[in-house]
Amino acid sequence: MQMSELNSLGQQVLLVSFVLSAVFGAIAQRTHFCTMGAVSDVVNMGDWTRMRQWGLAIGVAMIGFGALVYLGRVDAAKTLYSTTRVQWLSALVGGAMFGFGMVLASGCGSKTLVRIGGGSLKSLVVFVVMGVASYATLRGVTAVARVASVDRVAVDMAQGTLMSQVVAAASGQRAQLVGLLLALVLGGALIAWAMAGRGFRERDNLLAGFGLGAVVTGMWWASGSLGFVAEHPETLEQVYLTTNSGRIEAMSFVAPVAYTLDWLMLFSDKNKVLTFSVVSVLGVISGSAVWALVSRSFRWEGFGGTEDVANHLVGAVLMGVGGVTALGCTVGQGLSGVSTLSLTSFVALAAIIAGAVGGFRYQIWRLERSA
Repeated sequence: MQMSELNSLGQQVLLVSFVLSAVFGAIAQRTHFCTMGAVSDVVNMGDWTRMRQWGLAIGVAMIGFGALVYLGRVDAAKTLYSTTRVQWLSALVGGAMFGFGMVLASGCGSKTLVRIGGGSLKSLVVFVVMGVASYATLRGVTAVARVASVDRVAVDMAQGTLMSQVVAAASGQRAQLVGLLLALVLGGALIAWAMAGRGFRERDNLLAGFGLGAVVTGMWWASGSLGFVAEHPETLEQVYLTTNSGRIEAMSFVAPVAYTLDWLMLFSDKNKVLTFSVVSVLGVISGSAVWALVSRSFRWEGFGGTEDVANHLVGAVLMGVGGVTALGCTVGQGLSGVSTLSLTSFVALAAIIAGAVGGFRYQIWRLERSA
């Protein structure tokens, strides 16, 4: 493969990821798909509809990823979530911080992008502050604290940290087959649970679950199959084009926000190029904006007062620091990561939900105290 062909292929990967991300943003805008909203509905109203949307999306993404791996389109061992260490403390602490923060900031990373597309100036502020906080936790002052503390605590697993790798090592079966079977069982159970909900089988709920699960599957294919080059013409090594990590990625919205700010601020630097992560951020905002304009739901939204500003700023910092510490957000760990059956992702998702519940309890306490 010549360099010109390599560059052309990289542009194709970016285009596909942008289109898929725009579809994600449009669907999320239309269906009000939101983790914080799902947890809020359960805690405050006992309504599981939006949580079932999430369950359906995860189930579809699990089966989609398992099928890609089984068919040889994606190498599960080369994903961002496949390591030899279960960083359970980082996942717990970071996940809880992120979950609490997203309640204060009126939504998680993906919802922040969707709300920007819908005209929320509050979310634009959250975007900038979260991006700065996440960049600092990737490479700055909070990164030093993260590496010196929670990242030191982990369980080493030579066979890998994906559930399929663990079961395959114990059973002697092929990891690809084990992964597909686990995805069919666990993903199928989630789909069945979601579809069993009374009144759930409505158009928007099905669009959110099946549509977003399919988008995540498509992103796995884009970075892990379309963007895979077995032998780079210069380094002669295999490479996954356009990804920030050099590994196979799907969707996540904490570190990618930092990469997007970095790209925007240093645009004239030729070393700062568009990546899979940056394009996914821009795609979600664009897709959300298009749907908001088409549906005439676009509305400018500002802060309600000083306390509202303070809550969103604190929430944005917690999401930025917590999301990087937990290696992902509600989409990065809760959808993309869990679809790979990563043990760390399951811990992070549980911590995010627990943190969100804590955030709602805190808000209720504040309201009762002020009353």
